Amino acid sequence: MSLAPANAPDSSADIRLLERCSLAMDNLKRQVSRVVVGQDAVVDAMLITLLARGHALLVGVPGLAKTLLVSSVAQALSLTFGRVQFTPDLLPADITGTDVVSEADGGGVVRRELRFMPGPIFENLVLADEINRTPPKTQAALLQAMQERHVTAGGTTHALPDPFQVFATRNPIEQEGTYPLPEAQLDRFLLEVHVDYPSEVEEREIARRTTSGDPPVLDAVVDAAEIRKLGALIPRIPATEEAIELAVRLARCTRPAAEDAPPEVAQYVRFGAGPRGSQALVLAAKARAALCGEAVADLDDVAALLLPALRHRLVLSYRAEADGVRDSDVLGAVARRCGLRGSLV
Repeated sequence: MSLAPANAPDSSADIRLLERCSLAMDNLKRQVSRVVVGQDAVVDAMLITLLARGHALLVGVPGLAKTLLVSSVAQALSLTFGRVQFTPDLLPADITGTDVVSEADGGGVVRRELRFMPGPIFENLVLADEINRTPPKTQAALLQAMQERHVTAGGTTHALPDPFQVFATRNPIEQEGTYPLPEAQLDRFLLEVHVDYPSEVEEREIARRTTSGDPPVLDAVVDAAEIRKLGALIPRIPATEEAIELAVRLARCTRPAAEDAPPEVAQYVRFGAGPRGSQALVLAAKARAALCGEAVADLDDVAALLLPALRHRLVLSYRAEADGVRDSDVLGAVARRCGLRGSLV
């Protein structure tokens, strides 16, 4: 198979890059597995997000290695890593940076000038730890950065490094001192990935490794320049018409007013996924195909990403909460309406 000739003047070069992509991602997973036990599905979702140049929201209880996962990926990719611990007293300038007054000596005359001091967001991989612990005003400081990859401070726009990606974590069990994420910000995340408890065998291995000396130092398998090349490759990977049609139909079926929406959507959903939902499904499907070494994204790629790509784009009603209906239950009904078999968890 070859990549779309209209977008790729040298398809053979793209095929070689696709092969390098699959090999690099396999090497990356091996490196991460040296410090993180299990969580293979989470690692795959993170790699899909990386390749698609998107952002991901990691949801899970404390102690499941969410922070370690992000820092390990950054280390294995030779990327700079920044961490922002979100707290109720955090200010937008604590994230983006601010102008500071500095003194410069020019010919014996001390001059004062404003100089921009970048915040922790000016890194390749940024961990927004417990993002729901800060008020919406501070959460909104990430909106421009996540969408445009620029930061405006003091009337001046500053470009963020390339690549730039945000991996945010959210603790689902604590409600005291937390703030719901605005829908506009949730929509900026390509995937919402739920991190589950390890199996018994994995937990024994975790207990053995983490109590037996210093953790290993990871080897870098890809550099920033290679990541930029791989990121530029993903949009050029074609998707079948059937895959695009499925992605659009899945997103549209989450909207209560849609003719094809299942009864569960009309009953429990206030607002469904917007056009970014179908875009995210197609783009993530292309990244998944590249991760598997495939040159074309197909129906299986779209179906596999239905839950992480759309669950955070649904606004459920109070009735859903009262009846104990989850977003995965609604998306399971959407999947069945669109002819997909199997259950979502």
